[in-house]
Amino acid sequence: MNPDALAEALLAVIAPLAEARREGSSAGLTAADLPLERPRNREHGDWASNAALKLGKAVGANPREFAQEIADALAETPGVASVEVAGPGFINIRLDAAAAGTLAKTIVEAGAAYGTNDTQRGQSINLEFVSANPTGPMHIGHTRWAALGDAIARVLLASGATLVREFYVNDAGAQMDRFGCSVLAAIKGEPTPEDGYPGSYIDELARRVEAEVPGILALPADQQVLEARDRAYALQLADLQDSLVKFNVHFDVFFSERTLHARGEGGEPSLVDEAVERLRAQGHVFEADGAVWVRTTDFGDDKDRVIRRSNGEYTYFAADAAYYLNKSDRGFHHKIYLLGADHHGYVHRLKALAGAAGDDPEKDIEVLIGQLVSVNGARLSKRAGNIIELDDLRDWLGTDALRYSLARYPADSPLTLDPDVLTKRTNDNPVFYVQYAHARTHNVARNAAASGVDRSVFAPELLTHETESALLGALQEFPRVVAFAAETREPHRVARYLEELAGLYHKWYDNCRVIPLGDAPVDDVHRTRLWLNDATGQVLRNGLDLLGVSAPERM
Repeated sequence: MNPDALAEALLAVIAPLAEARREGSSAGLTAADLPLERPRNREHGDWASNAALKLGKAVGANPREFAQEIADALAETPGVASVEVAGPGFINIRLDAAAAGTLAKTIVEAGAAYGTNDTQRGQSINLEFVSANPTGPMHIGHTRWAALGDAIARVLLASGATLVREFYVNDAGAQMDRFGCSVLAAIKGEPTPEDGYPGSYIDELARRVEAEVPGILALPADQQVLEARDRAYALQLADLQDSLVKFNVHFDVFFSERTLHARGEGGEPSLVDEAVERLRAQGHVFEADGAVWVRTTDFGDDKDRVIRRSNGEYTYFAADAAYYLNKSDRGFHHKIYLLGADHHGYVHRLKALAGAAGDDPEKDIEVLIGQLVSVNGARLSKRAGNIIELDDLRDWLGTDALRYSLARYPADSPLTLDPDVLTKRTNDNPVFYVQYAHARTHNVARNAAASGVDRSVFAPELLTHETESALLGALQEFPRVVAFAAETREPHRVARYLEELAGLYHKWYDNCRVIPLGDAPVDDVHRTRLWLNDATGQVLRNGLDLLGVSAPERM
């Protein structure tokens, strides 16, 4: 019996009791209104409910007396071993071993699907994260957002959302011209321009561009800059994409900022042009001092924003507006932006933009701000000089340790990683601790097969040891943990859950044998425990996958 089934059983008991006390008091009551919690003290049972406290006033009953009525009725439910009332009206429920143990088979048969849920079904989400400028390598800040953003996407998808991972490529504007001039200067053997991009990676790009266009210096001067810029841009973007793939982060869309400014062949308006007119049609555009403004203060912004300067040039806000509207046009009702610690000013601006576009700023847009991350002993990039590169961190610490550690903490908490811990193969290293538990489940399964223990029998009523009850209770929680992580955009809850599950598994391993001792025969309890072992391995595997971390079978 899982928590959902138990909640339904609780509803079936409560509804008639409530009606008997006060007619109509159970109208509209659903199982979702009767949350169950795991007691901190396992001696209090498998599940606890505050339903009597919550409903006592509505039904006109003393909560403790109502709780006792519920307990007496619920105790007759198949699969419920006992029900007790505690304190002012808490209901503590203990399942019988057979009802609790059936979960092991359910998990094994569900496989990779166990933990998925439909709490986000119907949500069409555009999740934008990383969005590094294509003018250089990705740094440590991008690394944190890559790990977190991808983990958020995974828990949302596992919870039924329709979602696209999107990378916004800032490939328009003056920084691209400075980038092109920097590469061209390196091709010519000249010093980096005063406002250009330094670093040996520029020299590497220069050599690659010259290999693609051997006669670049024979071109007209303006064509040289364009060729250097566009060739180097394509190469650098490909390098960024390669770094992300190696970090196990995959994007569905790389959206070019240039497409927002591009006009049609017949001179048709660009997406930015159209965005200004669409906001004007909403009644939020006005003109002052020769410039075009959006009255974003109507939606909580600290000041109105210029969308087109008096010289006719569009501002960055214009591109933001066009991009937001384009996401809506592509069918994304909800937009999530993951931004760095230096982007706090964007929160009100983007929410105000949503309001000006006719959306609900509190429902249709979400802006998550991440705090800074540092790594003890990390060195600045040899290629870029002034940053700590994603590639260097991955080569040093490994993808699994880096991804797990970055996803293990809330985005809004500053974070310092300790390489001495992350490179240890001990229980002090959280990712090793969880991965080792998974590898141990496979080792148990291999040894079981060699000893003639298989899953030909499943007798859940034999799973009576206290460590088995605790382990099954934790396994039941996994779908709810995934759903809550998706709702709160907090994948660190999955990581902390996995560590708790690993600890419970290790305790079970120390107390309950899957393989009989010596020459003792293989019994049904051994076969049934193999189901529980394999179920635990499946949940550990599913959870690690939600964090983009591998689940090794041997360590």
